[in-house]
Amino acid sequence: MLRQLADPANAITGTGLALSVIGISLTLAGRPEAGVAVTLWALLADHLDGVVAKRTRGRAVETGEVGKNLDSLADLVSAGIFPAVTLIVVGQGSLLSIVAAATLVLASALRLSYFNVFGSPGGRFIGVPTTYAVPLTAILFLLRPLIAEQVFPLFFAAAVIVLAVLHVAPLSVPKTQGAMYAVVTAFCVASSLLLASRTLG
Repeated sequence: MLRQLADPANAITGTGLALSVIGISLTLAGRPEAGVAVTLWALLADHLDGVVAKRTRGRAVETGEVGKNLDSLADLVSAGIFPAVTLIVVGQGSLLSIVAAATLVLASALRLSYFNVFGSPGGRFIGVPTTYAVPLTAILFLLRPLIAEQVFPLFFAAAVIVLAVLHVAPLSVPKTQGAMYAVVTAFCVASSLLLASRTLG
């Protein structure tokens, strides 16, 4: 079983999953900005593992299937559980934060399960991909200094609920490809560095 992690793509996915756990631990330790900064790198791992998988020659079919399911589990942690935990921490366990967090995790799990069964017909996703939750969370925390402290948890919860609805909505969303990979990478690196600098300041 562990030999599946010797596959380069699966190793990258596993690394992303570990980074998400670190991000959650930082948030629980009262350092959500640092948690977001770390989890952005999990998003980068999610984009990179697919590229590596396609370029790995002689990759066994079973290894690919394991990688597909591992990727979905990693996405659930980084884009479902991490934002949910962060929201509950920021919202200090309010009923709204818990309901919004649970809604996001459920929608993320359903969206990922649907994808594993039906794939992406016509090269397009059905429903907004779960990974969008990571940059959304990053953007909210980048804007946090501009939002009143008592309003931020409400704003965060509302954004999470809207995204959860979009996860399971019958929308056709194009896949990330070409120049968009560079845009996503640049955003993740820049946002991560900026958020990390705030925690050190």
